[in-house]
Amino acid sequence: MPRHFITGTELGAGELQSLLDRAIELKAAPYSSDVLHRRAVALIFQKPSTRTRVSFEAGITELGGHPMVLRTDDLQLSRGETVRDTAYVLSRHVAAIGIRTGEEQLVGELAEHASVPVINMLSPLHHPCQALADLLTLREAFGRLEGLTLAYVGDGNNVARSLIELGGQAGVEVRVAAPDGYQLEPSVHGVLTDDPREAVRGADAVYTDVWVSMSDDPSSAAERRRALAPYRLSEELLELAAPEAIALHCLPAHVGEEITEQVLYGSRQRIWDQAENRRHAQKALLELLIDA
Repeated sequence: MPRHFITGTELGAGELQSLLDRAIELKAAPYSSDVLHRRAVALIFQKPSTRTRVSFEAGITELGGHPMVLRTDDLQLSRGETVRDTAYVLSRHVAAIGIRTGEEQLVGELAEHASVPVINMLSPLHHPCQALADLLTLREAFGRLEGLTLAYVGDGNNVARSLIELGGQAGVEVRVAAPDGYQLEPSVHGVLTDDPREAVRGADAVYTDVWVSMSDDPSSAAERRRALAPYRLSEELLELAAPEAIALHCLPAHVGEEITEQVLYGSRQRIWDQAENRRHAQKALLELLIDA
């Protein structure tokens, strides 16, 4: 049976630490692994992408493989072919399948029927590949993960959920500050609050994401911006964090909305490291899943 990476919780705490160790090695020696030599990986994109597409394509190439990029209208899925049949066909040709989608059930159905690993590159509820890169960035910044505190401010979305799910396994306390109606479900294991100052106070990292994403109803944009305005990641908010705290953002950023220009391009941010670390963390993930 193949190993899949759908929510990120498929990895145990020890495996997660080992994956991050390997990502650090691969970052130092990008061409040291040829696990994908003469093999292809299918990358299905139902949503536009910059970081996900670039990091997976570059990483697969560095591992010696061929990234097979497929848009929805490239596939017979757009003409009524079933996910099951698509999984059967792709599994005969590629070493793994990645999917970036706005339909949560599609990821699970693809994994159910594929005979090769399926990687969730983004879905409405989860963004585990981003969380891997975030944890790698924290490891680089602080030399450890156990005992760190990360404060997420803004919309309680798929990124916030994955930070809680994977951060908890790595020993990171994740606090999510969001207004009523935008917060994660109470069943998640992080610290949930509606007070951004409370969440940020003393934190080692402060994280935010866009207020209006591709999956949000455009008609709700103005109301979302109004509700989330007190959660902007500014220099003033960052000053409440620990003295050596860093600012994080999974991008794309909208300057003046969820983050100020001073923080996005300032000396305390590690945002561009995050963007690069997608590649290294995903390469370590591909090694783990394909060698399983």
